Amino acid sequence: MPLNGLVPGRTKGSSAATVSRRKRESGSTLVEFAVIAILFLTILLGIMGFGHALYAYHFVSNAAREATRWAAVNGANCATDSSCSAPASISDVSTYVLNHLPPGIDSANVAVPSSGACGLAGSAACTVSGQPTVCATTSNAPNCTVQVQVAYSFQFIVPLLPVNSTTTAPCTQPGFCLSSTSSFVISH
Repeated sequence: MPLNGLVPGRTKGSSAATVSRRKRESGSTLVEFAVIAILFLTILLGIMGFGHALYAYHFVSNAAREATRWAAVNGANCATDSSCSAPASISDVSTYVLNHLPPGIDSANVAVPSSGACGLAGSAACTVSGQPTVCATTSNAPNCTVQVQVAYSFQFIVPLLPVNSTTTAPCTQPGFCLSSTSSFVISH
């Protein structure tokens, strides 16, 4: 017998018992992989879903700001200096928002509710302290506040959360309602 205690042709630990133990454990590797793969995919899809929700909310917030700015520039006096054809109305603002949709946003789920707008033609007058008195009677008047609300019914691509099948105001479709309101002073 050699000095290291090994029989020639055999390596340390390669007995028949070790080989049979490895065969029994080969199934446990597959089970461990399945558990880790499920957890990894759930985390990955969750990051993607909430990233898409953040993208949608960024759109809603930006659309409200841009539509409010556009409505403020197209005030009651814009037709007199030829900077626009007519003062902005709630339908004009809604069209403006729908024409500026980024990719990945479903136009059927976007709403510009008239109840969330004020200071525009066809909407309520804004009640803001310190405004000129003309704001209560004239829509789109200079130095008055214009307010626009944009709402989006968001549905997760991969339903990690329960599907929201109810409609929540100000959204007009079922889903998670993302909304943003912006106010601006009409310039002219």
